[in-house]
Amino acid sequence: MPSETMTSPLLQATGIELSYRDRKVLDHISLTLRPGQIMTIIGPNGTGKSSLIRVLLGLLTPQAGRIERRPGLRIGYMPQKLQLDRRMPLTVRGFLQLAKGADFNAIDHWLQRLSIQSLAEQSVHSLSGGEWQRVLLARALLRNPELLVLDEPVQGVDVQGQAELYALIPELRDELGCAVLMISHDLHLVMSATDEVLCLNGHICCSGHPDSVTADPAYLQLFGKDQQPVFAPYVHHHDHDHSCCDHTDTAAGAHKHD
Repeated sequence: MPSETMTSPLLQATGIELSYRDRKVLDHISLTLRPGQIMTIIGPNGTGKSSLIRVLLGLLTPQAGRIERRPGLRIGYMPQKLQLDRRMPLTVRGFLQLAKGADFNAIDHWLQRLSIQSLAEQSVHSLSGGEWQRVLLARALLRNPELLVLDEPVQGVDVQGQAELYALIPELRDELGCAVLMISHDLHLVMSATDEVLCLNGHICCSGHPDSVTADPAYLQLFGKDQQPVFAPYVHHHDHDHSCCDHTDTAAGAHKHD
């Protein structure tokens, strides 16, 4: 029988309300994320997705509601954007060494696992969009996270790179035994790499398994019938161990309010 630690929520939000000036950004948002679960928050630009992530991470304080995180929860956070001073000479390895708790062996492992070992001594300022996204992902993984948070992880990545990254996410979940909370407005591949979808438009329009969400009238009204996602093959086998291995990594990044 699974232990309570394996099944109890990693993170739970109840009744979250957030406003900027007179504009309500998040309206009574509640969600529960459990070990081993992949949850994807989707919605058009400007519907509160990144704001919700920042509230869940403790980077923003809501006007109402409650956030509960499992004590000592390790979070690996891949921000939507991270701006570095171009006057600072910094290699990929040097950048990763700045991550809390990073060590040489772990850095080498994730460089190889993400197929970017050839970039180790390259300047971070010379990377392509796809290469930089993989470096940011490696940085998040160095936390050995129980919860991996990915804010628009395929931004600036070409179509093939997007498919490869979305296929990688369930593999990483299985390898680490972690949960994944992901933001996307890409409706073509992301659905195949998730267990639960939460459709956000300031409030939760609908949520559930991808099949049920894409048939929901609220989803169809928001995205239109012509925006149906194309499902890539993905099978989630439950024969792996979702048990998780102490503090939220809230590395500062430059975000646009979503």
